[in-house]
Amino acid sequence: MTDDLSHPKTDAPGNAEKPVDDWVTGDEAMTGAQASYLQTLSEEADEDFDPTLSKAEASKRIDALQEKTGRGA
Repeated sequence: MTDDLSHPKTDAPGNAEKPVDDWVTGDEAMTGAQASYLQTLSEEADEDFDPTLSKAEASKRIDALQEKTGRGA
């Protein structure tokens, strides 16, 4: 075993590092985890929850609501 082998799981950029608009699956329905978190954020921000958002749209909405509720990193 050599030290110069790449490690795909640790060397590949994660979705958090890739622009949302470049996600290959961004137009698919949002994940269950996104829906759950987005619903919580929507309630906290007194905003409507839209269950029809795509993965990419949900990600952008989560970012906006995190900013509004102060939950952002």
